[in-house]
Amino acid sequence: MPDTGTLNLLLEIVPTISIGMLTSNLLSLGNEVVLLERSGAKLLHVDVMDGCFCPSMTVGPPLLKAIRTPLLKDVHLMISEPLNKLDDFVAAGADIVTVHPEASSHVHRVLQRLGTLKNVNDEKRGIVRGVALNPGTPLEVIEPLLDEIDLVLILAVNPGWGGQKFIPATFRRIARVQRLIADASRRILVGVDGGINKENVRTVAETGADLIVMGSAVFDGNDAVANARFMLETMTRCRERATAPDTAGALPS
Repeated sequence: MPDTGTLNLLLEIVPTISIGMLTSNLLSLGNEVVLLERSGAKLLHVDVMDGCFCPSMTVGPPLLKAIRTPLLKDVHLMISEPLNKLDDFVAAGADIVTVHPEASSHVHRVLQRLGTLKNVNDEKRGIVRGVALNPGTPLEVIEPLLDEIDLVLILAVNPGWGGQKFIPATFRRIARVQRLIADASRRILVGVDGGINKENVRTVAETGADLIVMGSAVFDGNDAVANARFMLETMTRCRERATAPDTAGALPS
C-alpha cells in the first residue's frame, strides 16, 4: 500500500468533520469556503453524483478545481464506473477520493489506480483512498479491499438527496466495521455520512467514528462558523472522554 502524507495529516486531526459544500450558497462559494476556514474545519466534502448511480446530478472536476482553499478536498464519487474519471478529479485537486463498490465492476482496480496518482496540491502527499457503503450493502464487501483503503465511509442514508433521517441500524454497522478493521490490524479511518445534525452528532461521535460528514447542519441559514465549531468541539469532547483513564475507585493522591 503506498505511503500517503495526506493520511498522516488526517490521523493528526481526527476526530473531525468534513463539511459538504452543496448545501452552501454556491453563488457565494468563495465566501462560504472562507467561513469554513475560519471555523477550524480542515476538510471540504464534495458530493459528486452522476444521475445514474444516484438520482441527482451535482458537480464535476471544473468546480472542484475552481475552489481555492487550504482545506483538504474530500471527494465522494457517487458515480457509475469511476475508473476512467479518477485522473480528472485528482488533477482538479482531490486529496481524498471515496468510491462505491456498488458502482464499479472492478473496485479493486479503481483503488489500485488511485494509489498510483500524485496529489497535485503537494506531490509529496498521496491520495487517501476511501470506500463508501450504502445502507443496504453487506459490510463483508470491504474485507478483500482492506489492504488498499485508508477510509471506510458508512452511509447513514441512501445516497442521492438531502433531508433524510439517520438510519438507526448505522450504529451496528459502525461497530462491525470497526471490528473488521481491528481484526485486520490496520489503521483505517471510519467515517459516517448522512442525516447528522446537532441533535444526534454526540451520539454518532460516541461510536468512536473518526470522521463525520455533514452539510445542512452547518449551512442552515444561521451562523455556519458557530455551527461548524459546535460540531468539532462535540467530537473532540467525546473522544477525550472515551480515552480518559478510568479513575473510579482510585485513592486520592
